[in-house]
Amino acid sequence: MVTTWSLRERAAALQADLAGLRDRLHREPELGLHLPRTQRTILDALDGLGLDVRRGTAATSVIGILDGDAPGPTVFLRADLDALPAEGGAEEPGAMHACGHDLHAAMLVGAARLLCEAKPARGRVVLLWQPGEEGHDGMRAMLGEDLGELVESAGDDAASYGLHVLAGSLPRGVFAGRAGASHAATASFTVRLRGPGGHGAFPHQAPDPVVAAADLITRWQTRIARDVDIFDPAVLTVGAIRGGEAANAIAGLVTLEGTTRCFSPARQQSLAALVAETAHSVAASHGVSAEVDYLPGYPPVVNDAEEVARFAEVVAGLLGADRYTDLPAPLPAGDDYALLLDRVPGAFLMVGAGLPGKDGIEHPNHSPSVVFDPAVLADGAAVLAAVALARLGGPAAGAPSYGSTRAQEGNRVA
Repeated sequence: MVTTWSLRERAAALQADLAGLRDRLHREPELGLHLPRTQRTILDALDGLGLDVRRGTAATSVIGILDGDAPGPTVFLRADLDALPAEGGAEEPGAMHACGHDLHAAMLVGAARLLCEAKPARGRVVLLWQPGEEGHDGMRAMLGEDLGELVESAGDDAASYGLHVLAGSLPRGVFAGRAGASHAATASFTVRLRGPGGHGAFPHQAPDPVVAAADLITRWQTRIARDVDIFDPAVLTVGAIRGGEAANAIAGLVTLEGTTRCFSPARQQSLAALVAETAHSVAASHGVSAEVDYLPGYPPVVNDAEEVARFAEVVAGLLGADRYTDLPAPLPAGDDYALLLDRVPGAFLMVGAGLPGKDGIEHPNHSPSVVFDPAVLADGAAVLAAVALARLGGPAAGAPSYGSTRAQEGNRVA
């Protein structure tokens, strides 16, 4: 019988190929929903595995389907593909894989290769490579096409799993997850404060949108601190302010743009009212008008307790007990994997993958200075394959068996 060590060793044998795949993805980052070069790279990496491969049309997604020997549950494994608008020295200016999606994509290719070798005894594995996670609603686009039909046909006995690398706050090689809310609900807003404009030397003759904007930012923060239940918290950040054209003029328009984060659907709804009501009341007190656009983003990522426990057990059994830890609190970042979790219960785990940069600092995700460690690729691929096999009852007859044995402890990524 081949033990769990064989799965890990087989994944380790793929490490060089997976690192090469990640390097190709990293050199050619693409933004948004349409990633033709990225999609081509993934399709080439899957060629010859025998998967039923489908391509999206609303977005350049890739779906790979692997059926077991007998009917059974469906497991969905998801990775995102898109980059961020940042400068990172890649061949594509203005884009960078600063959130590790290139690692996610390579890990899932590794899991696909392992699962095609150790075909599930029953059920189905659906592997998802998703564009447009960074604010472009890529999961919703996929659910509107083949993925939605696959979810419907899966029925109630289905599960979904995903991994996300994390830099700056989790030890390298350590996996972390939590039951319940794992990531925040997101939203964005734009507020335009308008006045007649005027001469800066005569402020008594023209209401000032700049002063109103300053007051509004302070008032928002006061309401978040005093009106929002600390046990159902929220974050409001104003990230951009634009207004005025001259030092000696009172601006006619000031625009504020920002984001909110919270961890429950009820709080997500109440924040829209808080942003708008505060903007209108503060604007009126300063004699200016307010226009408010509030755009709900992703719902909170909510993990299923049973699937988190299963994922944690797989990590500990495969890699060692010290390679899993509970995430002590939800992360205020958002992820549209939440849309799949709303329909298919599952678990979204983090894995530490940060490296110090040239300045010696381990920069966080989304920083243009972030550096990720490709050494986590093999373990990520092995864990994804193992949790799918665990949910589906193991490999098919005649396939390599990755049965449950006690893994050696203390094998953290160096």
